[in-house]
Amino acid sequence: MSDPEPCRMKHTEDPEEQRDLMEESEESEELSEVKEELHVKPGEKPLSRSKTKKTFFNKRRAKKSFTCTQCGKSFTRKDGLELHMRIHTGEKPFKCDKCGNSFSQLANLKIHMRIHTREKPFSCEQCSKTFICASDLKKHLRVHTKEKPHSCSACGKSFSRRQTLHRHENIHTGVREYMCFECEKTFITANSLKRHERIHTGEKPYKCSHCDKRFSRSSHLKTHEMIHTGEKPHTCDQCGQSFAFKSDLKRHMRIHTGGKPFKCDKCGKDFSQSSHLKGHMRIHTGEKPYTCDQCGKTFICASHLKTHLTVHTKEKPHSCSVCGKSFSQLAYLHRHEKTHTGVREYMCFECEKTFTAANSLKRHKRIHTGEKPYKCSHCDKRFSQSSSLKRHERIHTGEKPHMCDQCGKSFSVKSDLKRHMKIHTVEKPHHLSLKSQ
Repeated sequence: MSDPEPCRMKHTEDPEEQRDLMEESEESEELSEVKEELHVKPGEKPLSRSKTKKTFFNKRRAKKSFTCTQCGKSFTRKDGLELHMRIHTGEKPFKCDKCGNSFSQLANLKIHMRIHTREKPFSCEQCSKTFICASDLKKHLRVHTKEKPHSCSACGKSFSRRQTLHRHENIHTGVREYMCFECEKTFITANSLKRHERIHTGEKPYKCSHCDKRFSRSSHLKTHEMIHTGEKPHTCDQCGQSFAFKSDLKRHMRIHTGGKPFKCDKCGKDFSQSSHLKGHMRIHTGEKPYTCDQCGKTFICASHLKTHLTVHTKEKPHSCSVCGKSFSQLAYLHRHEKTHTGVREYMCFECEKTFTAANSLKRHKRIHTGEKPYKCSHCDKRFSQSSSLKRHERIHTGEKPHMCDQCGKSFSVKSDLKRHMKIHTVEKPHHLSLKSQ
């Protein structure tokens, strides 16, 4: 048994949309009848389109003899009224044998079955996107025409779909008429409540057609299936790079716009992504959630731990094409390459000192500005560089990460270990050697 795929198909059979569909169908049939009756004989002048329509509507008004006792709506045919009455009675005699969904009309069940068969016979001639039913294609076409015919009477905001307008109008009324009996949370639409209830029931009706993973929402399935299909529908109009998710494209666009909406309230540094700010905040809080299982050293972010692990593996995958020297990090290689080119493209306008990297210039500028953005979490001392803060905090913590592999003595600063190592490597003077004999 296959499961439904993401689709905007009207599973809940919205009564208002049903009425529209029935009216459209009825009008179409009757208009065809009028055209047949008014079929032009040879030598006669044909009626204009407006006159044909006028004749049709006059005839239609006269013919409407079947009236609904519930809402007063009239129909020209008895079966039209019978079909309409199901809106009031809630009767849904047509059931899907694949997923159990019920429908009031056979036509709606037939359209629904395309979800399971994956048949999409309606194609957009603008972008070739395919759809299960004509109404979905009609709605989609507004993406290209930018048409938004449905306006909010309260604030004037326009929408391409009437359903979206109705949802929006509830913001003004504050009406949240659908309530979950499990947790008493309220919702604006029946669909929102239905989706929410799956949290309590654990129901996951949407199954991936590529693997056995299941989802509670069709949108989640659609997102997941992009992993299998490799589909990346969101393309950057600046550089052509494509993304599976709209949020990823939005984030990427900040590279081109230079937008950095996330600001650190401790040091004022700006970031293009909230995740980058979150990682940066650990500098101020001192939090280091990533631990090396080789030596116990902790790190602010996963990438720093990954870089550190090359110390243990001795891996140096990045080699200089000029001298062959290898480096554990690509950034170190790029910095090294500048020693061959002699390029020092970053200059301080205060003292005209030049630097090979933008970060080096940024750090240097703090000498002139006196800026010290890094504050010790144990005392009030501040530092211009994060590495200086790191070294200082070891006074408080007693941390000594640099250990001598000869005698086991530990040091808080790497330069102290280097100095100490000379005790083991330097040759002892000749007179000391004689005394020891």
